[in-house]
Amino acid sequence: MDILNILTASLESAIGPIAAIYVLAAIGLNMHFGYTGLLNFGQVGFMLVGAYGVAIPVVVYGQPLWVGLLVCVACSALLALLLGIPTLRLRADYLAIATIAVAEVGRLLYRAEFARPLTGGVYGLQGFATDFNELNPIPSGRYDFLVVSYSSRQLWLMLAIWGLVVLALAITALLIHSPWGRVLKGIREDEEAVRSLGKNVFAYKMQSLVLGGVFGGLAGAMIALNQQNITADQFMPQVTFYLWAMLLLGGAGRTLGPVIGPMVMWFLLTAFDETLRALSRAEVLPFIGNADIGALRHAFVGIALVLLIIYRPQGIIGNRKEMLVNVK
Repeated sequence: MDILNILTASLESAIGPIAAIYVLAAIGLNMHFGYTGLLNFGQVGFMLVGAYGVAIPVVVYGQPLWVGLLVCVACSALLALLLGIPTLRLRADYLAIATIAVAEVGRLLYRAEFARPLTGGVYGLQGFATDFNELNPIPSGRYDFLVVSYSSRQLWLMLAIWGLVVLALAITALLIHSPWGRVLKGIREDEEAVRSLGKNVFAYKMQSLVLGGVFGGLAGAMIALNQQNITADQFMPQVTFYLWAMLLLGGAGRTLGPVIGPMVMWFLLTAFDETLRALSRAEVLPFIGNADIGALRHAFVGIALVLLIIYRPQGIIGNRKEMLVNVK
């Protein structure tokens, strides 16, 4: 078993485009839960409408990519409004159920046969990343940086996605350290006290839901551009559970928590996956096949969450006080 190859593959995964996409989505979830106390279990729904928002205008209507990105943002904000108006007055547990239900209903609608002319149904959409690839300023080939290596397309994706991550972090930091952000934290800790001061709690929650949803929608758009094809079944509920695991691992309510969490999680997942495959090839674990490794990765996430909740509920860089709030 080559330990160096396993560590190299894990590091490439931890800073690669997929990890960056999850970082962007986790920043949106951190806005909802970490700062506002909203138990949103439907972040994958924003990723779904974001991905199709960028794909449908390009594939179905022949529009340029920038139009698709604008539609992506608009669809994410619209979903937040449609989701928030009837649900933001619900208690935490009911809000969690409502959000995960809306995300799943959205997935079923996008894959339905009657939606096939627009969304491609179960076959999805493809052929919408041409404009993005043509904008790539990096010459074709592979580029080595110390022990990691990426293709020119991967580097272009990383440049675009990590650029969005930096922008999202800057917006989040500026807002959270403003009076608006202090009201959000007040809502998270004691909603009734904030309401007694004359603040419109519902409006602040809605603003937080829209902003975090837009970050999630942009993450979905980046997934679409990375894969160059999308189907609704890629946006299953477990994507949200992965995001929650990553956010809690890094530390909710911290600016860099949703950055560290996904990077560490993807490093561990890849290391776990590559180690099992190496042991299987060496016939050290002959009873484990390639089909079993994917399931074991999900089990690993569950075990990691249990250990995290028991031994460090605040996450790697989180503050324990941030996790002791009475979310509404």
